[in-house]
Amino acid sequence: MKVAILGATGFVGSALLYEALHRGHKVTAIVRHPEKLAGQEGLIAMFGDVYDPALLETVIRGHDAIISAFNPGWKNPNLYDDQVRGTASIIAAVKKAGITRVLWVGGAGGLEVKPGVRVLDGPDLPDWVRPGALATFNALEQLKREPELAWSYLAPSAEMLPGERTGKFRLGGDQLLIDANGQSRISVQDYSVAMIDELENPHHIRQRFTVGY
Repeated sequence: MKVAILGATGFVGSALLYEALHRGHKVTAIVRHPEKLAGQEGLIAMFGDVYDPALLETVIRGHDAIISAFNPGWKNPNLYDDQVRGTASIIAAVKKAGITRVLWVGGAGGLEVKPGVRVLDGPDLPDWVRPGALATFNALEQLKREPELAWSYLAPSAEMLPGERTGKFRLGGDQLLIDANGQSRISVQDYSVAMIDELENPHHIRQRFTVGY
């Protein structure tokens, strides 16, 4: 497939880029600094600005799908506002470009730990995490308001760190996945496997789903 990835040099985006190229997809990596990406087969690196929907539209037009790993940065003092604005801009560009298949890197904060209680509602969530958690949940709400988009929103487990690509994990829905040891975790490599699996064989159209061990 011909796939555009936003944020392809970030923590999650770079893992998604590797997985997509590893499987033979043609990938356009849309980043602020294309020179940071080494050339390799199947990869085109292009400059893009998520806050410029007209520019973004021209870059993504003609792709089969787009994967958004957009994140304005956890240290950004305006993280919530910038991420919400960026999400709206991405969605506007996708619609103008005529792309319907959208895969979104979500957050664990909006997942339920028990009926009606989300991770981000808990008192133990660090203050510096809360703006990003709220912003990624807002992205889900924005996607739900776009009936013409065939979106899929993949929320990770509570802990996502570099690790092994095992290809062995569980998928879930709106509830946080917890293993037998009481932990909620997934490697960014296996998260990427789950996302590209969904790209190739859609099972969660217009749905949030999650992945964990």
